Amino acid sequence: MTRNPNTSSLADTEAIYDLLAEAIDQAGPGKTELFLTKLALLQSHAIGHVPSVQQYVNTALQDL
Repeated sequence: MTRNPNTSSLADTEAIYDLLAEAIDQAGPGKTELFLTKLALLQSHAIGHVPSVQQYVNTALQDL
């Protein structure tokens, strides 16, 4: 089975989690929502495919 080059390994996922946690802490409690919105818009722009972004949004909303 070949690995999809567009997905993260477990180690990469853990590194991304740590990076995001540190950035959220750096943004501070009054700016967390703004930071996450800006990050989501930047990543959505990089993806550039509305149906894919919609799928990610739906997945993120599950089990909140």
